[in-house]
This record gives sequence, structure tokens and C-alpha cells, in this order.
Amino acid sequence: MADTVREIERKYEAGRDTGAARLPDLSGAASVASVTDEGVRELDAVYYDTADLRLAAAGITLRRRTGGPDEGWHLKLPVAAPATPGARDEIRAPLTVSAIPRALTALVRSRTRDVPLAPLMRIVSRREVRRLLAADGTRLAEAGTDTVTATRLTGDKTTTSWTEIEIELAEGADPALFDTLEPLLSAAGLRPSEAPSKLARALRETGLGDPRRRPAATPPTGARAGDHVLAFLRAQVEAVVALDPGARLGTEDAVHQMRVATRRLRSSFRSHGKVVDRRTTDPLAQDLKWLADELGVDRDREVLAERLRDRLDELPRALVRGPVRARLRAWSTSSRQGSRRRLTAVLDSARYLALLNRLDALLADPPLRDAAAEPPGAVLAKAMLCDYGRLAGRVEHALATAPGHDRDTALHDARKAAKRARYAAEAATPALGKEAKRFAAQMKSVQSLLGDHQDSVMARGALRAIAAEAEGAGEPTFTFGVLYGREERLAERDERELPGLWERISAQISALPPA
Repeated sequence: MADTVREIERKYEAGRDTGAARLPDLSGAASVASVTDEGVRELDAVYYDTADLRLAAAGITLRRRTGGPDEGWHLKLPVAAPATPGARDEIRAPLTVSAIPRALTALVRSRTRDVPLAPLMRIVSRREVRRLLAADGTRLAEAGTDTVTATRLTGDKTTTSWTEIEIELAEGADPALFDTLEPLLSAAGLRPSEAPSKLARALRETGLGDPRRRPAATPPTGARAGDHVLAFLRAQVEAVVALDPGARLGTEDAVHQMRVATRRLRSSFRSHGKVVDRRTTDPLAQDLKWLADELGVDRDREVLAERLRDRLDELPRALVRGPVRARLRAWSTSSRQGSRRRLTAVLDSARYLALLNRLDALLADPPLRDAAAEPPGAVLAKAMLCDYGRLAGRVEHALATAPGHDRDTALHDARKAAKRARYAAEAATPALGKEAKRFAAQMKSVQSLLGDHQDSVMARGALRAIAAEAEGAGEPTFTFGVLYGREERLAERDERELPGLWERISAQISALPPA
């Protein structure tokens, strides 16, 4: 079994004129009341990667380490948009096998695909450990002075060595502690390390260099329309790949965000067919739809279950009759048995891995059309406003349709068009600036209103099914009827608000200069 811990650490090295890195006395720093000597640890780690350093390029490290209280297999993953610098998720597995545990190889499969992992670097550290304690004896952090020797395990077996200071927060400790320690460290001639990890420094100093990274997702100055579209596509592909481990681990919102990235890709393929040839992207879009559908199997039910629980919480106690909460709980969990295994099977499937390879191939050799070479402003604005025109037609059709099933379907189609227009505006924002950003916000407001309406439609369908289950079990169904009526009124409210919202947005957009 693998365990996950959130690791928050920072590394420091001696300044160029300071000599060897030495840990100063930190006992006078704010909440640090005392520092204890915990002795010396001998740490011996072998790092694994592909021959072209795919893990290192993504800021991921995979190692087998002996020595220390946490010896074992360690996989360190970057934290998406971390609020605290130096934060990483470390997944640990015991040293029960010599081969890399399958639980860890699965978590990097979106990076490695079918390329094997092999020993890359051996890093041996002699660590002098100090423990930083609060006045009540609570452990705040651990500071280590590491004397490091790194040996490349490929080629000419080059070796390098250095000394560094590593400070890792204890679980639950306030990251602000770093701010109180750094003046003392700076006064001792220490500075934050240039390399983000020991492995990164070892790669550079043994001649392997900085690992090849994907091209930046930000268009360069003077970029053409094709550069902007490809940057947007590149960011979404990277999101799918980066969110894969979180989806497997059940990290909050990872599956949802992964699904959103697939939708952005599909929408961009359609919106920018004048830039990237759809004869190549349409087959990819079909597989992206398959992936989004698979990712949504549990997500849609989770969203509905949360909505129904919130609505139930709003009811007066007198209107809640029978084991309503238990029935909702049973319904929301009925499809989860085996769902993690199903999701893992999808992410391990040949179809998914082939899709990732094909997306990489698209970005490496994009099938660009003539419009890709044009200045971005007119091309991206035209795509954005074309999607707006499609949305306008669907909104007008929905408003002209009599209330009922057909209108519900028409409003759902309009919601999908609003998403597409929003994503087109997001892709255009680096080129068009505030106007595209404002347009994206307007499309999001339409999407949100129509999304709430669609959630109400789906909630009513779920309530009918749950009520039937309750009735079959001899339970009261009164409360489900009350909830159903409330959902009807919420949908009616959304339908009343749509014309006014649409009129305001249409007036604002009609004032924009033509593309």
C-alpha cells in the first residue's frame, strides 16, 4: 500500500563567497524555543526516470531510499498552483520489493506511457539532523545539513558533491516559520538553492543538463494566431497529463478539472478550425469525448447528490418524512462500487495512452492552416464572435420554445454553446486582453445560469428515480415530492432571468468593434 503526505520544505546553499553551508543557531527565531541534536543519518537513494528525463521535466522525482525513519520508495509530485512554495505531495511505498511498486508506476504512466523507467542517479547524503521545537515541545520543523555525493548511473558515471541545508516543516506547522528563519539563514551566508531538488542539481552538475521541458504555454511576443491556439491547446494537454495522478488517487476536484481540460480541447478544435485542420483534430475530439464521458460517470452523480442534500437541508423539519437522508445516501453511493477500479482501467487503457501520444504528436507537428500565420487579433476575435453567434441562435430558439422537455433540451444545447464561446475567449485573452476577458466572464454568467437550469432538470429526474425506490421499500415519498416542486420553481426562475441577462450581454457585445 502507498501512503500520501504533503511535504513542505526549502533548500539553502552557501553564497559564492561564504564557503561550506553551515546551519546557524535557529533557537532565537520567533516560535522556535529550542533546537535539539538528533544525530546523523546516512541516506542512500537511487532515482529513476526515462532515458529522456520525462519525470524530471515535469518536476517529478521517483526514488528508492534506504536510511532514515521514512526509508522506502518515494514518488514526489508537484502540487498544482501551491499556496505555499516548496510544497509537494509525497507518495510512499515500503521496501518490500526491489522493482518499482506498480502503485507508483501507475501514477506516472501519463508521463512515461510505454517508455521504461531505469536507474538514473545515485545520491548519498550524510545528514546532520536538528529538530526545531516550540516552547511546549511541539515539533515545528526538521533542519538537516546534508553533505551530498551524486553519481550518474549512465554513461561515464560522473560524480559531483556539495553541501546544502534542508528545512522541512512538521505536519501542521505554519509555513510562515520559513519567513522567520530566513533572516538568520541569510545572515549566516545562506541563500535559497537555485536547484529545486537534489536530483535537479545532480543532473546539471553531472552533465545531463536541465531536462527537456515542454514549450511554454504562454505565447511569445509577436506570436501569430497559430501560436496562441497552440499555447492554449498545450496548456490543456498538460492539464490532462498532470491531473492524471490526482484522478487515480481521488484528489479533490482532480477528475472534474481533468474533464474540463478535455472539453476545452474539443471546443478549441471546433472554434479554431481555420487555424488547426479539423481533418486531424476531429478524430481526436471523438476520443476526448469518450474520455470526458468516462470521467463524468461518478462526477455527475456526486454533483446531483450534493445539490439534493443542500436542498434537503433547506427544508423545515416538519417537511422531512421518512428516512430521506439514508435513501439519498444509498442512491449517491450505489454506483461507486468499483468506480475507482473502472476509472483506473480507463486511465491504464491502450485507448487513453494512445490519445495522449496523438495529442503530443499534434503539438509537435501541428496541421496548421493559412490563418495560423495571420496576426492573432482578427483571427481569434472572429472565432470568438462566431461562437457567440451560434450561442445567440440557440438562446433565441430556446426562448421561442414552449416550456417543457423540448425547451429543457434547447437550453442545455445553449449551455454547451456558452461553454464553447467562453473557451474561445479564454484562448483569445493573451492576444485581445481585457475585452476577451470580459467576454469570457459574460459567457460564464450565461453558462452558470443555464448550468443551474440543467442541474435542476437532472435533479428532478433523480428525484423521480429515488422516490420510486423509496416507494418500493414502503417508505414515505412526500419529501421527494416537495423537493421536486422546489426544483421546478428554481428552473422557472432561471428561465425568467435568462431573457434579461441575455439582453444585457447582447447589448454589450453589439457595442464591440467588428472583428
